[in-house]
Amino acid sequence: HDRRGRPLTVMAHRDGDGFVRCTCGLDHWGRHGAAGLLLVRLDMNEPHVLLQLRAGWTHGGGTWALHGGERDSREDVRDAALREAQEEVGIDPTRVSVVHVFGDDHGNWRYDTVIATSTDDAGAYAANHESSNIEWVPLDLAARY
Repeated sequence: HDRRGRPLTVMAHRDGDGFVRCTCGLDHWGRHGAAGLLLVRLDMNEPHVLLQLRAGWTHGGGTWALHGGERDSREDVRDAALREAQEEVGIDPTRVSVVHVFGDDHGNWRYDTVIATSTDDAGAYAANHESSNIEWVPLDLAARY
């Protein structure tokens, strides 16, 4: 449990765990691709997005990013993004509405960003050891992170 008594998520091994050497020349996490959630909170004075400071030991550690990760072979991109958001930042998938999916196809690997909205905090908290911090950031400032 975290310091507020909320449960921390224990991650199970999935068949998508592992790196892929992409045709772009980089190694990407997710043998079946990866997905993340861009969650836009609409109940504040202006739209905010939820960002995660990735723990130093993770792929891309020490950077602010969307919460996301590998896609299991039996998951569609929507389910993968919502599962990752629940595991990493405690998002309750019943409190978000998916509005669009943006795919970045690299040929032998792809990353899908699932764009969703919420009208509250959707239960967000740093739910596992992959998150050093989370923050709701005004949409127009997110690129600075």
